[in-house]
Amino acid sequence: MIGVAACGCGAQGPASPDRAAAATVQWPPIVDSHVHLAYFPVANELAAHGVLAVVDLAAPERTLGGTHPVSVIAAGPMLTHPGGYPLDAWGEDGYGVGCVDDVCVRNTIDRLASEGAGVIKLALDDDGLDPALIPAAVAAAHAHHLRVAVHALTSASAARAAAAGVDILAHTPVEPLGDETVAAWRGRAVISTLAAFGGSATAVDNLRRLRAAGVTVLYGTDLGNLRATGASPDEIDLLREAGLDDAAITDAMTTAPIAYWGLHFDPGTTYLELAGDPRRDVRVLLHPRRVVRN
Repeated sequence: MIGVAACGCGAQGPASPDRAAAATVQWPPIVDSHVHLAYFPVANELAAHGVLAVVDLAAPERTLGGTHPVSVIAAGPMLTHPGGYPLDAWGEDGYGVGCVDDVCVRNTIDRLASEGAGVIKLALDDDGLDPALIPAAVAAAHAHHLRVAVHALTSASAARAAAAGVDILAHTPVEPLGDETVAAWRGRAVISTLAAFGGSATAVDNLRRLRAAGVTVLYGTDLGNLRATGASPDEIDLLREAGLDDAAITDAMTTAPIAYWGLHFDPGTTYLELAGDPRRDVRVLLHPRRVVRN
């Protein structure tokens, strides 16, 4: 819910133009649904720009349960194949756990859940987790009431993940999605991350089609890969290319992820003061006048 912090009206009649211009709108905080804070530790800078909640979709297991100046829903390490992505690239220092059988998958997820993980992430592409193990991972995560996000950039990987009951595409896939794959994701969620992968026309079209099919769009930057420490103007521009208007982009950045992830912000103590209604001009989210937080 929004409120006008300075309505510019009172017993003496209408506000002057200067007073009306000073009116501010109170809005819920920004949520970035795909970050890597252990890889790029800029939580203080995020908070200063109004990003007061994040979903950390790969970090070493030792970081679970840590404290941050923003609300963090953390996955811990993503499940992958031994030596597969991201262990063979940027994440060799504990950003993944390699598993080759159901026992390893179940034990790893049970352990991550006990250590405070709020979501489970699987890597499928680039020699990721064996697709045959996805059902076991989904079952183990759902037994702990945890959603499952998947790194699946191809249509084949996205289709396998949907068939196994995965809840969230951690990125908008970058290869063309087949119509059946798009339809299979209806009622689930996709995290945008368009700018982090170059904002290709294919990815933008994939997001447009997923949204049209009834997939919830959540704003996410893949922070660490993308180095924006506030709301990303590039991501906003690409969301607009994918057919989202200012109201839909605002929803993807604030109210939709707050509802999806079950976040709770007291509107009296935690909010952004904006220069206008972001549903009419989402750019006001880029430069909040004030960040108020408990």
